Amino acid sequence: MDSVSSPPPSVFIRTVRKLYNPLGFKKGYNFTLFFIFAGAWMGFTLARLQFLDFSIFCKNAVPGECFYYKELRYIGLYLHLGCILPAAFLAFFQFIPAIRYKFILFHRINGYIIILLVLVSNAGALIIARHAFGGLISTQAAVGFLVIMSTAAIGMAYYNVKRLQLEQHRAWMLRAFFYMGCIITVRIILAISSAIISISPAYYMAQPCDKVDLIIGKEQTIERYPDCAAFYNGSHPDQNVLVLGNFNGDADEIGTALNLTFGMALWLALFIHALGVEIYLQLTPRESRRLREISYSRQLEAGFKNPGRAGLTVDKFGDSEPWVSEKLQPLERPQLGLSNCRLNA
Repeated sequence: MDSVSSPPPSVFIRTVRKLYNPLGFKKGYNFTLFFIFAGAWMGFTLARLQFLDFSIFCKNAVPGECFYYKELRYIGLYLHLGCILPAAFLAFFQFIPAIRYKFILFHRINGYIIILLVLVSNAGALIIARHAFGGLISTQAAVGFLVIMSTAAIGMAYYNVKRLQLEQHRAWMLRAFFYMGCIITVRIILAISSAIISISPAYYMAQPCDKVDLIIGKEQTIERYPDCAAFYNGSHPDQNVLVLGNFNGDADEIGTALNLTFGMALWLALFIHALGVEIYLQLTPRESRRLREISYSRQLEAGFKNPGRAGLTVDKFGDSEPWVSEKLQPLERPQLGLSNCRLNA
């Protein structure tokens, strides 16, 4: 019986294919996801390249943020921004299929550069975490967790590619950059949550008087926060005052609202991205199978033991049945035990 042929593609689909086929995309949904997520990634990165100029960064940062970036933390900020922004720019090209297929050497060298930049950037993030966005415990924990997750994912991706386990390399690289991409979603959650906490009931946060002074000046500081007089007369140089978190208020209150909500926003964004990438990986099993067959062939040529399973695969550590290549003839396939036999009644 002849199979029912699919209708010819519309003019719109033919036009769009002319755009994404040269880039190596074979499926429209893959290009759509790339356009949305990688496009947002590149747009965010390009918009923040100007922050490599520290004076521009301080003009656009959260009010009072640059108060803490002195001495060692200057180094941390430069390490973080100076490495993560170039890494993010270069990472965009790693996810274009045509580059992976036709310019393999570029893909490999670019990958090594990105890994080095991300690791140095993570070190910088840890240096500034104590005071980034107010340095609340929730913020420090979220930053540390993101550093651990991204570093571990990149390490897994690197190990698997050295073992020619390409489907695992793909999965862990996607995880790494989805984790780090949560910093874009953070901005959306941060703006919404800061506006929400500005509505009753009020939220307050202790802020150093010298930080408040940097934001609104001495006269307004003394007028609005009389307790800061102890800071100015030198009797309590570490004096703190409670500042209202109000996204609709003055600069000190806006900065406080953002400080209060950043840790929560980072945790929530990281959860959304970690869940989202796992859903995507589960929805693309065909690509994983294709890459595993390629891994099998390359590992076989390289003389690896257990080709197709030379990397960190689930059938090496879990209770999954050992993976078998579809290229093997039935007689060449290993006997996997009675659990795989079809029992007849």
